[in-house]
Amino acid sequence: MIGDPFRKTADSPIAPAEACFAIVPNDSADFAQATKARYVGLTSDIAVVPFQGDAPILFANVAGGSILPVRARAVHATGTTADQIVGLA
Repeated sequence: MIGDPFRKTADSPIAPAEACFAIVPNDSADFAQATKARYVGLTSDIAVVPFQGDAPILFANVAGGSILPVRARAVHATGTTADQIVGLA
């Protein structure tokens, strides 16, 4: 077992991610787990459904290699041109 000096600390929205997963934009499915943020690999647009929302919000021209620090439940395919999206949870 790997040692973890933070195992007894509480997770929070501003704490570093403990899980990462590839995101495939989808207009009808939420993530299995809400994200704290998303890494966007290439400069592009991304349609994010906020954790406390039902409609996607378009973030235009998100710089490649950046982290979009918005808690989210989904990324919609419609309006998203982003590729190489990673969910940080």
